[in-house]
Amino acid sequence: MYTSEPAKYPATTDIGQANRVLVVEDEELIREMVVLALEAEGYEVLTATDGRSAIESLKCFESNSGEALFDLVVLDLMLPHINGLDICRLLRHQGNPIPILMLSAKSSETDRVLGLEVGADDYLSKPFSVRELVARCRALLRRQRLSSLPQTPVLQYKDISLYPQECRVLVRGDEVSLSPKEFRLLEVFMSYARRVWSREQLLDQVWGPDFVGDSKTVDVHIRWLREKLEQDPSHPEYIVTVRGFGYRFG
Repeated sequence: MYTSEPAKYPATTDIGQANRVLVVEDEELIREMVVLALEAEGYEVLTATDGRSAIESLKCFESNSGEALFDLVVLDLMLPHINGLDICRLLRHQGNPIPILMLSAKSSETDRVLGLEVGADDYLSKPFSVRELVARCRALLRRQRLSSLPQTPVLQYKDISLYPQECRVLVRGDEVSLSPKEFRLLEVFMSYARRVWSREQLLDQVWGPDFVGDSKTVDVHIRWLREKLEQDPSHPEYIVTVRGFGYRFG
């Protein structure tokens, strides 16, 4: 049986804004239950009762730029006119990346695999609990949001590669272990190759404007970085001293 536990859900979504969800379900009781649960989460919910109206809804609700304004489709497998598998195939054939949660009374492994192979992102067998459905919708929306975030590019200079999002550095193909301050110092250098930095500027960028201490801290960290980056730290190739001014990378 279907279970509904509305009192256990928070009133707002953790996505940070109202997501628009299309619920495609021909069984009225299930459709209303899903709509109520998602609306209680703060989502904007529209519905379709058969495959044709679902496709029309997906066509109609587009921005002027052609960008789909739905963030998620909850799609029943067995629908009048056009079934859920064919809708899923059509969307993926058109290159539409919208997350799809497929619902079905068919719970065999073969049916689940088929649904996922035609392009569904997740599969939920009937009967299901409302709590699980909402949790799966949240997960799909969160995954979609994270995948759309701009990726910080890898910083590359000669034999050094710095991966900002992974806090990882490769030197001549080998990974080196850096302290947080060393990593941030190298990131500043590689972001502005050939720029000359004074000790005070590096302190402000890496340690922050509220740092209270000796500017020689920079010299110490530069020495440590050279030992990890340079083939000959006494004759540095990467972090070069510019006498009377400070340091330059490259």
